[in-house]
Amino acid sequence: MKVVIVGGVAGGATAAARIRRLDETAQIVVFERSGYISYANCGLPYYIGGVITDPEELTLQTPESFWQRFRVDMRVHHEVTAIHPELKTVTVRNLDSEEEFDEYFDKLLLSPGAKPTQPPVPGVECGRLFSLRTVEDTFRIREFVTRERPRSAILAGGGFIGLELAENLRDLGLEVTIVQRPLHLLSQLDPEMAAFLHAEARAKGVRLMLGHSVEGFAPADGGVQVLLKGEQPLQADMVVLAIGVTPDTALARTAGLELGIKGSIVVNDRMETSLPDIYAVGDAVQVRNAVSGQPAHIALAGPANKQGRIAADNICGGDSRFLGSQGSCVLKFFGLTAAATGLTEIAAQKAGIPCDKVYLAPANHAGYYPGGRTMTMKVLFERDTYQLLGAQIVGYGGVDKRIDVLAAAIHAHLTGPELRDLDLAYAPPYSSAKDPVNMAGFMMENLADGRLKQFHWDEADCLPRDGSVTLLDTRTAGEYVRGHIDGFINIPLDELREHLAELPQGKPVYVTCQTGLRSYVACRILAQHGYDCYNLSGGYRLYAAVKQHYSPAPTSDPCGRER
Repeated sequence: MKVVIVGGVAGGATAAARIRRLDETAQIVVFERSGYISYANCGLPYYIGGVITDPEELTLQTPESFWQRFRVDMRVHHEVTAIHPELKTVTVRNLDSEEEFDEYFDKLLLSPGAKPTQPPVPGVECGRLFSLRTVEDTFRIREFVTRERPRSAILAGGGFIGLELAENLRDLGLEVTIVQRPLHLLSQLDPEMAAFLHAEARAKGVRLMLGHSVEGFAPADGGVQVLLKGEQPLQADMVVLAIGVTPDTALARTAGLELGIKGSIVVNDRMETSLPDIYAVGDAVQVRNAVSGQPAHIALAGPANKQGRIAADNICGGDSRFLGSQGSCVLKFFGLTAAATGLTEIAAQKAGIPCDKVYLAPANHAGYYPGGRTMTMKVLFERDTYQLLGAQIVGYGGVDKRIDVLAAAIHAHLTGPELRDLDLAYAPPYSSAKDPVNMAGFMMENLADGRLKQFHWDEADCLPRDGSVTLLDTRTAGEYVRGHIDGFINIPLDELREHLAELPQGKPVYVTCQTGLRSYVACRILAQHGYDCYNLSGGYRLYAAVKQHYSPAPTSDPCGRER
């Protein structure tokens, strides 16, 4: 059996190694357009910033090492220019010699990846405008920074690459501006969770220009102008395009393969394309969202590696299945860690899934152990069934641990209240006896059992201020003075029982504190004295973060929403 693989890196290289482990006699040929067949593409920004100092650390395998261990014929600087399914051949161009030849295959695996999205605007050919996809791109940016010593950079886009580059370029001393059309950074987070990234960016001197449309680029005074719709242009010494990725599927399109979202290659759960004996994996393929069940394009290294292994199994006669992707991801951004898994609230709404959520702000480990820091958690669930749908966490420590637990819980189809039963490791430097994940489960259990009713940050300003409801802030007087939601009166929790007579019966009571814990205790007191009480999930801390870092604050028109 002869297997031809188009593209290395995560999916293609993984598949090649797996095929060899399953079939010692298979002839395996990999064609890679760049000069590197297996590299740490997620580490590229950190080489630019000098965190990774040795360029060889970016290379996981070389053609020579792959041949020595796996007897796989890895050919770099070879571009596949056409697929001929009926002949079972591909046309290949040697980019060093310009020689063209045809290569026969029994099985063909496509792993072309995705390319940086190029906006259809003038000026993208400017010499000081860069994109970041390959090792060669990385060296080009690093060499430019070292040679030209730019003082300023504009990043068009605030996704993973944009944020990681912002950190690394800022650490090199550059003035950094992120400009993008969306109103919040990192689309894997909902707007209120991204507010904490906005705060971190601004605290570290990164200028954010959100909600601005880039209309083109132009050279100017030894730098680059970024032309904005209806506004004065920006100027910097360099610009990096980081507005997202597009599946690199021109080859598949001309071969007649079925394409889906964003032009991605449609595959089944065996990673088979619409044509026989042709498989596809990685950032170029359309997958099934494991939570919503809907088609999705999720460009992440973890799913690409799994898909490469699954395709290899099936090429070798097995029957492995890809169950879909949850989109689990994690990002370091200066001192913060942001992570997500499953659906965002925006995605759940688009999928037509009725959902609710809980917010909590626990410490990453036991409060009495030094060094604890607060993390903000949002856990999303289906409204009637409490089936877990997704989670987002932003904090300083322990974020990756909790998001992985929640990713596993979603994969296992747990409901929110069942999180209370997870037996998680505890020692004071690492966690609390009631882990934050358990705490999220307790909150959802209380909701399901009717012991807790809640409202959210985007509903607080919609509450009437005409006396028909009672608005109560249960923080200390000092906290209240430093900032509070307009219209909320202050009765500290520890004094609440002595002031119950001041709260009129028969009116709903909406209660807040700093994070939602003290106000929950207040609601339990009030409920047992006959009050209809609602707790602000996430508390004033979340509300204030959104108000401070958005203008105007994002909203989904929550006023009048049914609870």
